[in-house]
Amino acid sequence: MKIDSSIAAVVTGAASGLGAATAQALADKGAKVAIFDLNADAGEALAARIGGIFCAVDVTNEESVVAGFARAREVHGQERVLVNCAGIAPAAKTVGRNRDSGETRAHDMALFEKAIAINLVGTFRCISKSAAGMAALDPLDAAGARGAIVNTASVAAQDGQIGQAAYAASKGGVLAMTLPVARDLMGEGIRVNTILPGIFETPMIAGMPQQVQDSLSAMVPFPKRLGKPEEYAKLALFMLEHDYLNGESVRLDGAIRMGPR
Repeated sequence: MKIDSSIAAVVTGAASGLGAATAQALADKGAKVAIFDLNADAGEALAARIGGIFCAVDVTNEESVVAGFARAREVHGQERVLVNCAGIAPAAKTVGRNRDSGETRAHDMALFEKAIAINLVGTFRCISKSAAGMAALDPLDAAGARGAIVNTASVAAQDGQIGQAAYAASKGGVLAMTLPVARDLMGEGIRVNTILPGIFETPMIAGMPQQVQDSLSAMVPFPKRLGKPEEYAKLALFMLEHDYLNGESVRLDGAIRMGPR
């Protein structure tokens, strides 16, 4: 698929971080980009900067997602590109212990369920809604290509650390569904791939003390630094444009393999 002014795209979680970089990269290629996010201030500002539109969307809410796609299609037409970046990264051990009293406590199930609802169910909800629209489009080529989807998992899907049970489970689900969803959509001419980012310079990381950021950078074999959102975006565009890449999950992590902590 050639990304140009004829292509409409939707990027979830696009108001900041990996999603914002991807929205910018798509717009730089001429695509008409719809930004799905809950951060209206940042989302509107980015939309104005790239010539796209902002849609206030909660990926855990069916009506919100349906309305977001309806709004995006009203302005830009049916999207042929979906990039799922919406997500959270909670941290809590399966069993916690109060350091002072020694009292144990079970993992907060509401937190676990929230991670699954946003990272996994939200991703699938957007895939299903977007693919249903793509499937109704005329093919772009003789092979029958109609669209492409890129999802965001995490290296935690394979190297989950202490305190990442909820996060790893949610991202592991995104990883696991990549191939079956690609197979589900093969007859519709829609490709599906997934990126597993390592430690990236996102707003969450940028808010940490410099000492912590330096420590995280030192964990990466090479290049010994944090990933840049633009590097994620570059891989996402490669996956979208490479017509033979389908059902694949790629780590983007500088060869890092996360230890227990």
